[in-house]
Amino acid sequence: MRVVLAGASGFLGSRLRTSLAADGHELVRLVRRPPARPDEHRWDPFTGSLDAEILAGADVVVNLAGAGVGDKRWSDTYKRVLVDSRVRPTSTLAAALAALPEARRPRVLLNASAVGFYGDTGDATVDESSPAGGGFFAELCQAWENATARARDAGVRVVLLRTGLVLDANGGLLRPLTLTTRLYLGGPLGGGRQWMPWIAIADWIKAVRFLMEHAEIAGPVNLVGPDPVRNRDFARALGRALNRPAPWPIPRVALRIVLGEFATEALASQRVLPGVLTKAGYTFQHPDLDSALRAALVH
Repeated sequence: MRVVLAGASGFLGSRLRTSLAADGHELVRLVRRPPARPDEHRWDPFTGSLDAEILAGADVVVNLAGAGVGDKRWSDTYKRVLVDSRVRPTSTLAAALAALPEARRPRVLLNASAVGFYGDTGDATVDESSPAGGGFFAELCQAWENATARARDAGVRVVLLRTGLVLDANGGLLRPLTLTTRLYLGGPLGGGRQWMPWIAIADWIKAVRFLMEHAEIAGPVNLVGPDPVRNRDFARALGRALNRPAPWPIPRVALRIVLGEFATEALASQRVLPGVLTKAGYTFQHPDLDSALRAALVH
């Protein structure tokens, strides 16, 4: 299988790339710098510059491009970066796919999104049929997903990867949480009652590859485990996994000072379920949080 990958050097992209390469799939990486390897091709997603021929004949295009949500404090400037780094690459890829003749067009675009699409849902259970929420990040996710429209209208199967908290000790939110818990500073965020939709990194990769092969699945797919937990229970489970107590709640005001507006997203409650994956018969490698944390922290 020939896979074109945007965002290949990021937290999730690098892990997906390793998994696909290990199984002998042909990878084409889109990069913004001068190419350093035969499998790299340059593009400029911010100006819409992408030679559609790079995509021609590929089986799958995977777009994971986007600045890290938690990499910096959410100033007005960084919020603009978060939007532009997602919407513009997606629009560029969708336009290039639409420009190709149907016979040479990749059959599927797997495009990153996030469970932030749903906003703060409190204690309500949500799945892919649930409506969009409000607030900055929910609106960003809507714009991000809408940017795939040209590809979808051209007949490309578009899958929107609404990803939750991916559990990998070497990246994402788990990395700083692991550090603070090891230092005996772990505990729930705010009141700890908010629901957290998580997924093991092994299941995230496995599910993406599952979606590449299942031609009947299109539209939004929640990449989350089947058992979301409250934040306080997540903190306790991480403490158990690291053999550390985790009793120290981090006050909302402290999160606001450190994270800016991102604190609102960090404290949002999202009881999200993987409805599409479950209906399609996907089997989770790590269906419970303790198993997922053990797997993440072994490496």
